[in-house]
Amino acid sequence: MEPLKILIFVQDVPTIMASVGATRILKGCITMVRPGNCAMAAVAGLLAAVICSSSETVVDRAFEVVASMVVVVAFVGAGNSMNDFFDRELDRIAHPSRPIPLGIISPRTALMIAATLFAIAVGLSLTIGLESFLIVVTSLAFIVAYEVFLKSEGLAGNLAISWLTAALFLFGGAAVGGLELAWILAALAFMATLGREIVKDIQDVAGDERSRMTLPMRLGRRNAGIVASAALSVAVVLSPMPYLLSLLSAWYIPFLAVADTVFIYSAMIHFAAPEQGQKTIKTAMLIALVAFLVGGIA
Repeated sequence: MEPLKILIFVQDVPTIMASVGATRILKGCITMVRPGNCAMAAVAGLLAAVICSSSETVVDRAFEVVASMVVVVAFVGAGNSMNDFFDRELDRIAHPSRPIPLGIISPRTALMIAATLFAIAVGLSLTIGLESFLIVVTSLAFIVAYEVFLKSEGLAGNLAISWLTAALFLFGGAAVGGLELAWILAALAFMATLGREIVKDIQDVAGDERSRMTLPMRLGRRNAGIVASAALSVAVVLSPMPYLLSLLSAWYIPFLAVADTVFIYSAMIHFAAPEQGQKTIKTAMLIALVAFLVGGIA
Protein backbone atom coordinates (compact mmCIF):
# COMPACT_ATOMS: atom_id res chain seq x y z
CA MET A 1 0.00 0.00 0.00
CA GLU A 2 1.33 3.46 -0.93
CA PRO A 3 2.39 5.77 1.96
CA LEU A 4 -0.24 8.37 1.03
CA LYS A 5 -3.02 5.76 1.11
CA ILE A 6 -1.76 4.44 4.44
CA LEU A 7 -1.83 7.97 5.88
CA ILE A 8 -5.38 8.56 4.62
CA PHE A 9 -6.52 5.24 6.10
CA VAL A 10 -4.95 5.99 9.49
CA GLN A 11 -6.62 9.41 9.54
CA ASP A 12 -9.99 7.80 8.79
CA VAL A 13 -9.75 5.18 11.56
CA PRO A 14 -11.40 7.36 14.29
CA THR A 15 -14.26 8.20 11.92
CA ILE A 16 -14.71 4.54 11.00
CA MET A 17 -14.65 3.47 14.65
CA ALA A 18 -17.15 6.19 15.59
CA SER A 19 -19.43 5.05 12.76
CA VAL A 20 -19.19 1.41 13.87
CA GLY A 21 -19.85 2.43 17.48
CA ALA A 22 -22.88 4.51 16.52
CA THR A 23 -24.27 1.65 14.43
CA ARG A 24 -23.77 -0.76 17.33
CA ILE A 25 -25.58 1.58 19.73
CA LEU A 26 -28.44 2.08 17.25
CA LYS A 27 -28.82 -1.69 16.86
CA GLY A 28 -28.76 -2.02 20.65
CA CYS A 29 -31.55 0.54 21.00
CA ILE A 30 -33.67 -1.24 18.40
CA THR A 31 -33.09 -4.58 20.12
CA MET A 32 -34.01 -3.11 23.50
CA VAL A 33 -37.41 -1.75 22.43
CA ARG A 34 -38.22 -5.17 20.88
CA PRO A 35 -39.74 -4.08 17.53
CA GLY A 36 -41.49 -7.43 17.07
CA ASN A 37 -43.48 -6.94 20.27
CA CYS A 38 -44.24 -3.34 19.30
CA ALA A 39 -45.52 -4.42 15.89
CA MET A 40 -47.75 -7.16 17.34
CA ALA A 41 -49.23 -4.73 19.86
CA ALA A 42 -49.90 -2.18 17.10
CA VAL A 43 -51.67 -4.83 15.01
CA ALA A 44 -53.76 -5.83 18.04
CA GLY A 45 -54.74 -2.18 18.52
CA LEU A 46 -55.67 -1.94 14.84
CA LEU A 47 -57.78 -5.10 15.10
CA ALA A 48 -59.54 -3.65 18.15
CA ALA A 49 -60.34 -0.50 16.15
CA VAL A 50 -61.69 -2.58 13.25
CA ILE A 51 -63.73 -4.83 15.57
CA CYS A 52 -65.26 -1.89 17.45
CA SER A 53 -66.38 0.05 14.38
CA SER A 54 -67.49 -0.24 10.78
CA SER A 55 -65.03 -0.14 7.91
CA GLU A 56 -66.36 3.31 7.00
CA THR A 57 -65.58 4.60 10.49
CA VAL A 58 -62.02 3.26 10.31
CA VAL A 59 -61.51 5.10 7.01
CA ASP A 60 -63.12 8.30 8.30
CA ARG A 61 -60.93 8.23 11.41
CA ALA A 62 -57.77 7.09 9.64
CA PHE A 63 -55.66 9.71 11.41
CA GLU A 64 -56.83 8.58 14.85
CA VAL A 65 -56.27 4.91 13.98
CA VAL A 66 -52.75 5.50 12.63
CA ALA A 67 -51.91 7.79 15.56
CA SER A 68 -53.13 5.14 18.00
CA MET A 69 -50.83 2.56 16.40
CA VAL A 70 -47.87 4.94 16.76
CA VAL A 71 -48.82 5.52 20.40
CA VAL A 72 -48.93 1.78 21.02
CA VAL A 73 -45.51 1.26 19.40
CA ALA A 74 -44.01 4.09 21.49
CA PHE A 75 -45.64 2.89 24.71
CA VAL A 76 -44.60 -0.76 24.29
CA GLY A 77 -41.08 0.25 23.28
CA ALA A 78 -40.85 2.48 26.35
CA GLY A 79 -42.11 -0.32 28.57
CA ASN A 80 -39.51 -2.73 27.19
CA SER A 81 -36.73 -0.19 27.72
CA MET A 82 -37.86 0.47 31.28
CA ASN A 83 -38.03 -3.27 31.92
CA ASP A 84 -34.42 -3.65 30.77
CA PHE A 85 -33.41 -0.81 33.09
CA PHE A 86 -35.02 -2.33 36.19
CA ASP A 87 -34.03 -5.92 35.37
CA ARG A 88 -30.44 -5.11 34.38
CA GLU A 89 -28.87 -7.09 37.25
CA LEU A 90 -31.10 -10.14 36.70
CA ASP A 91 -30.47 -9.96 32.95
CA ARG A 92 -26.73 -10.38 33.51
CA ILE A 93 -27.58 -13.97 34.39
CA ALA A 94 -30.93 -14.65 32.73
CA HIS A 95 -30.51 -12.62 29.50
CA PRO A 96 -26.80 -11.78 29.10
CA SER A 97 -27.24 -11.02 25.38
CA ARG A 98 -29.47 -7.99 26.01
CA PRO A 99 -27.95 -4.55 25.27
CA ILE A 100 -27.38 -3.40 28.87
CA PRO A 101 -25.56 -6.56 30.09
CA LEU A 102 -23.46 -6.45 26.91
CA GLY A 103 -22.48 -2.85 27.66
CA ILE A 104 -23.93 -1.54 24.38
CA ILE A 105 -26.53 0.63 26.13
CA SER A 106 -26.01 2.24 29.53
CA PRO A 107 -28.79 2.05 32.16
CA ARG A 108 -29.09 5.84 32.03
CA THR A 109 -29.59 5.77 28.25
CA ALA A 110 -32.23 3.04 28.57
CA LEU A 111 -34.14 5.15 31.09
CA MET A 112 -33.89 8.24 28.86
CA ILE A 113 -35.21 6.27 25.88
CA ALA A 114 -38.12 5.00 27.99
CA ALA A 115 -38.96 8.51 29.21
CA THR A 116 -38.80 9.94 25.68
CA LEU A 117 -41.03 7.25 24.19
CA PHE A 118 -43.54 7.56 27.05
CA ALA A 119 -43.65 11.32 26.46
CA ILE A 120 -44.34 10.74 22.76
CA ALA A 121 -47.13 8.26 23.60
CA VAL A 122 -48.81 10.61 26.08
CA GLY A 123 -48.46 13.69 23.86
CA LEU A 124 -49.73 11.99 20.72
CA SER A 125 -52.67 10.43 22.58
CA LEU A 126 -53.97 13.96 23.22
CA THR A 127 -54.45 14.40 19.47
CA ILE A 128 -56.72 11.34 19.39
CA GLY A 129 -59.08 12.33 22.19
CA LEU A 130 -59.58 12.65 25.91
CA GLU A 131 -60.55 8.99 26.37
CA SER A 132 -57.38 7.84 24.61
CA PHE A 133 -55.29 10.20 26.72
CA LEU A 134 -56.80 8.90 29.98
CA ILE A 135 -56.23 5.27 28.95
CA VAL A 136 -52.56 5.99 28.14
CA VAL A 137 -51.96 7.93 31.37
CA THR A 138 -53.63 5.22 33.46
CA SER A 139 -51.60 2.54 31.71
CA LEU A 140 -48.43 4.56 32.32
CA ALA A 141 -49.21 4.63 36.04
CA PHE A 142 -49.76 0.86 36.02
CA ILE A 143 -46.57 0.00 34.15
CA VAL A 144 -44.41 2.22 36.36
CA ALA A 145 -46.04 0.78 39.49
CA TYR A 146 -45.47 -2.72 38.14
CA GLU A 147 -41.76 -2.18 37.53
CA VAL A 148 -41.14 -0.31 40.79
CA PHE A 149 -43.47 -2.00 43.29
CA LEU A 150 -45.72 -4.75 41.95
CA LYS A 151 -43.47 -7.09 39.97
CA SER A 152 -42.37 -8.91 43.13
CA GLU A 153 -45.87 -8.98 44.64
CA GLY A 154 -47.34 -11.81 42.62
CA LEU A 155 -51.09 -11.30 42.26
CA ALA A 156 -50.83 -7.50 42.24
CA GLY A 157 -48.35 -7.78 39.37
CA ASN A 158 -50.66 -10.22 37.57
CA LEU A 159 -53.50 -7.71 37.84
CA ALA A 160 -51.31 -4.91 36.48
CA ILE A 161 -50.26 -6.99 33.45
CA SER A 162 -53.90 -7.95 32.87
CA TRP A 163 -54.93 -4.29 32.87
CA LEU A 164 -52.16 -3.40 30.38
CA THR A 165 -53.38 -6.13 28.02
CA ALA A 166 -57.01 -5.05 28.37
CA ALA A 167 -56.09 -1.36 27.91
CA LEU A 168 -54.72 -2.13 24.47
CA PHE A 169 -58.22 -3.07 23.29
CA LEU A 170 -59.78 -0.12 25.10
CA PHE A 171 -57.34 2.17 23.35
CA GLY A 172 -58.14 0.70 19.93
CA GLY A 173 -61.85 1.13 20.59
CA ALA A 174 -61.43 4.68 21.84
CA ALA A 175 -59.65 5.66 18.62
CA VAL A 176 -62.84 5.00 16.63
CA GLY A 177 -65.41 5.91 19.29
CA GLY A 178 -66.29 2.25 19.90
CA LEU A 179 -65.80 1.87 23.65
CA GLU A 180 -69.18 0.15 24.09
CA LEU A 181 -67.81 -3.05 22.57
CA ALA A 182 -64.20 -2.37 23.56
CA TRP A 183 -65.10 -2.61 27.27
CA ILE A 184 -66.41 -6.15 26.79
CA LEU A 185 -63.40 -7.15 24.70
CA ALA A 186 -61.12 -5.64 27.34
CA ALA A 187 -62.92 -7.46 30.17
CA LEU A 188 -62.48 -10.80 28.40
CA ALA A 189 -58.82 -10.03 27.72
CA PHE A 190 -58.33 -9.04 31.36
CA MET A 191 -59.75 -12.27 32.79
CA ALA A 192 -58.01 -14.51 30.26
CA THR A 193 -54.67 -12.77 30.83
CA LEU A 194 -55.10 -12.99 34.61
CA GLY A 195 -55.68 -16.73 34.35
CA ARG A 196 -52.66 -17.18 32.10
CA GLU A 197 -50.38 -15.07 34.32
CA ILE A 198 -51.29 -17.15 37.38
CA VAL A 199 -50.68 -20.39 35.48
CA LYS A 200 -47.29 -19.03 34.37
CA ASP A 201 -46.49 -18.36 38.04
CA ILE A 202 -47.44 -21.94 38.88
CA GLN A 203 -45.06 -23.09 36.17
CA ASP A 204 -42.25 -20.84 37.44
CA VAL A 205 -42.78 -21.30 41.19
CA ALA A 206 -39.36 -22.88 41.76
CA GLY A 207 -37.49 -20.06 40.03
CA ASP A 208 -39.53 -17.30 41.73
CA GLU A 209 -38.74 -18.33 45.30
CA ARG A 210 -35.84 -15.87 45.66
CA SER A 211 -37.34 -12.78 44.01
CA ARG A 212 -41.15 -12.88 44.07
CA MET A 213 -44.02 -13.81 46.35
CA THR A 214 -46.49 -15.17 43.82
CA LEU A 215 -50.01 -16.47 44.35
CA PRO A 216 -48.93 -20.15 44.12
CA MET A 217 -46.36 -19.44 46.84
CA ARG A 218 -49.00 -17.84 49.06
CA LEU A 219 -51.89 -20.24 48.48
CA GLY A 220 -50.21 -23.35 47.12
CA ARG A 221 -50.14 -24.52 43.53
CA ARG A 222 -53.56 -26.18 43.55
CA ASN A 223 -55.42 -23.27 45.18
CA ALA A 224 -53.74 -20.83 42.81
CA GLY A 225 -54.80 -23.10 39.96
CA ILE A 226 -58.40 -22.87 41.14
CA VAL A 227 -58.17 -19.05 41.04
CA ALA A 228 -56.75 -19.23 37.51
CA SER A 229 -59.54 -21.55 36.38
CA ALA A 230 -62.11 -19.23 37.98
CA ALA A 231 -60.72 -16.27 35.98
CA LEU A 232 -60.90 -18.30 32.76
CA SER A 233 -64.45 -19.38 33.62
CA VAL A 234 -65.52 -15.74 34.05
CA ALA A 235 -64.12 -15.01 30.59
CA VAL A 236 -66.15 -17.90 29.15
CA VAL A 237 -69.35 -16.75 30.91
CA LEU A 238 -68.93 -13.18 29.65
CA SER A 239 -68.00 -14.16 26.10
CA PRO A 240 -71.56 -14.40 24.62
CA MET A 241 -72.40 -10.84 25.72
CA PRO A 242 -71.36 -9.07 22.50
CA TYR A 243 -73.81 -11.22 20.50
CA LEU A 244 -76.59 -11.01 23.10
CA LEU A 245 -76.25 -7.21 23.08
CA SER A 246 -76.37 -7.21 19.26
CA LEU A 247 -72.87 -5.76 19.05
CA LEU A 248 -71.55 -8.61 16.88
CA SER A 249 -73.14 -10.76 14.19
CA ALA A 250 -74.05 -14.45 14.44
CA TRP A 251 -70.74 -15.29 12.74
CA TYR A 252 -69.17 -14.60 16.12
CA ILE A 253 -70.79 -17.67 17.71
CA PRO A 254 -69.08 -20.62 15.93
CA PHE A 255 -65.61 -19.14 16.39
CA LEU A 256 -66.45 -18.26 19.98
CA ALA A 257 -67.53 -21.85 20.62
CA VAL A 258 -64.08 -23.05 19.57
CA ALA A 259 -62.35 -20.43 21.71
CA ASP A 260 -64.46 -21.24 24.79
CA THR A 261 -63.83 -24.96 24.33
CA VAL A 262 -60.08 -24.32 24.32
CA PHE A 263 -60.42 -22.06 27.39
CA ILE A 264 -62.30 -24.77 29.28
CA TYR A 265 -59.73 -27.36 28.23
CA SER A 266 -56.97 -25.05 29.46
CA ALA A 267 -58.71 -24.58 32.79
CA MET A 268 -58.61 -28.34 33.33
CA ILE A 269 -55.17 -29.35 32.06
CA HIS A 270 -53.04 -26.65 33.70
CA PHE A 271 -53.21 -28.40 37.09
CA ALA A 272 -51.15 -31.31 35.74
CA ALA A 273 -49.30 -29.45 32.97
CA PRO A 274 -48.98 -25.70 33.67
CA GLU A 275 -46.64 -25.03 30.75
CA GLN A 276 -49.03 -26.64 28.28
CA GLY A 277 -51.93 -24.92 30.03
CA GLN A 278 -50.58 -21.37 29.67
CA LYS A 279 -49.70 -22.00 26.01
CA THR A 280 -53.21 -23.33 25.37
CA ILE A 281 -54.72 -20.25 27.03
CA LYS A 282 -52.73 -18.09 24.62
CA THR A 283 -54.11 -20.11 21.71
CA ALA A 284 -57.65 -19.64 23.03
CA MET A 285 -57.08 -15.88 23.27
CA LEU A 286 -55.98 -15.75 19.63
CA ILE A 287 -59.06 -17.72 18.52
CA ALA A 288 -61.27 -15.39 20.57
CA LEU A 289 -59.69 -12.41 18.81
CA VAL A 290 -60.52 -14.00 15.46
CA ALA A 291 -64.10 -14.53 16.69
CA PHE A 292 -64.41 -10.83 17.51
CA LEU A 293 -62.90 -9.86 14.18
CA VAL A 294 -65.21 -12.11 12.15
CA GLY A 295 -68.26 -11.10 14.19
CA GLY A 296 -67.45 -7.43 13.76
CA ILE A 297 -66.73 -7.50 10.03
CA ALA A 298 -69.32 -10.02 8.81
